[in-house]
Amino acid sequence: MQIVIFETPEEVANHAADWVDTLLRQKPNAVLGLATGSTPIELYAKLVARHEQDALCFAKTVTFNLDEYFQIQPDSPQSYRSFMNYHLFNKVNIQKSNTYLPTCSETQNPRQQGLNYERLIKDSGGIDLQILGIGANGHIGFNEPSSSLASRTRIKTLTQQTLKDNSRLFGEDEYQPDKAMTMGIGTITDAKYVLLMATGKNKAEAVNNMITGPLSAHCPASALQMHENAIVVLDKEAASLLSDTEYYQWADSQNRKLNEKFGYYHNA
Repeated sequence: MQIVIFETPEEVANHAADWVDTLLRQKPNAVLGLATGSTPIELYAKLVARHEQDALCFAKTVTFNLDEYFQIQPDSPQSYRSFMNYHLFNKVNIQKSNTYLPTCSETQNPRQQGLNYERLIKDSGGIDLQILGIGANGHIGFNEPSSSLASRTRIKTLTQQTLKDNSRLFGEDEYQPDKAMTMGIGTITDAKYVLLMATGKNKAEAVNNMITGPLSAHCPASALQMHENAIVVLDKEAASLLSDTEYYQWADSQNRKLNEKFGYYHNA
């Protein structure tokens, strides 16, 4: 893992945007894996600004989102399709036909939909860069604790903690789905590069378990310990329980020199 620690969430978002920006300028038809939730909102704002100010182009980009609520209408304000349209897709020159989410309606078989999504990713050449957040319980995507580290896109029942964490996004009279379609951990770790963003003290325990804890389904994000190209970008609060921050900062300074000399990506 590359562990990168910044003072503020804004710096985290800007560094993540550097990775996306570099990839799209190097490979305009790159395949991006995208995440929802509060953490990547600032990243998407940075990308929109770069599109408007620096001509960052999304015209040939293909995207696959990590997850989508089960049996939710795409035009629902709470759908992740609506989230992505609002924060990114409607504000850049991406072709909506090249943006995919693992949807499943009430008339569709979720198992078949998961297989279809896996096939779409494979047919697109695989994901070049997967953006991730991390849940307070260590989940990535909606892969809750106990998820198989080899899992593929499928339907998952959400934990009570995840439902509680996400309840702030739903009104009192709105139905909150308790299931979602999600990329599996195996699907996520198939990406050539994975970049996980975490900010805030409420993520510190999950971050510590991911980086220094055992490889375990109890903390699904710990699977990134086995990934060849995992970048973990943190603010100081999210990194507050880590004990080796001096080394991480030293290693990051050396990685930056290597990136400047040889580029960010070696197999994009």
